[in-house]
Amino acid sequence: MTNQIFYALIGLTLIVAAADWWVTIIGPAKAEFVLKPLTMLVLIAATVALPDPSSNLARWAMVVALAFSMLGDVFLLSENRFFLQGLLAFFVAHLAYIYALAHLGATLQLALVGLVLVLIANAIVGRRIIAGVRSKDSAMVVPVIAYLGVVSAMVVAAVATGNPWAIVGALLFFGSDAGIGWHRFVAPFKHRDAFVIVTYHLGQVGLVLSLTIAF
Repeated sequence: MTNQIFYALIGLTLIVAAADWWVTIIGPAKAEFVLKPLTMLVLIAATVALPDPSSNLARWAMVVALAFSMLGDVFLLSENRFFLQGLLAFFVAHLAYIYALAHLGATLQLALVGLVLVLIANAIVGRRIIAGVRSKDSAMVVPVIAYLGVVSAMVVAAVATGNPWAIVGALLFFGSDAGIGWHRFVAPFKHRDAFVIVTYHLGQVGLVLSLTIAF
């Protein structure tokens, strides 16, 4: 029965998230101030409701990660004014995710695969974002490099687990963050809002679902 509650809450998370995607793309924009944090709140409830996670320590670390993600969401709703605060909140969230993923098991071989993936991604995308930060807002260079480092470490930790939900979730989260950085510091791109919000929410759900797989 409790598993049914967990999956019902995951379903509700996706419903609220889809509503948030709609208002992000179509409007009204003010509804996002309710729907975006509400999505994370329901996902936190699902994480707490999971009866037998593969690691209880990982579960509670993910709750912390989701809580800081929700805080980051609130800051980024006023993107230009509180961008640095949002970046800091998500920095802490990724530290919590790394701690959680470390308790899901890891192998050195898969960690090396993850490292290669993020090195390639950063050579293609991260390098351009940092160059854009240097030219547009030099005060943000250190925070952006630090954030890029921690989200890259989160991807490495996810790949190292060999857990498919963790890997997909982490890659989607990385893609969402890369979309934000590219749009802000390199060049605006079409459908940015849709790309960022959909990959972000699905990435968070994937990371939570990784708790359901035991190795």
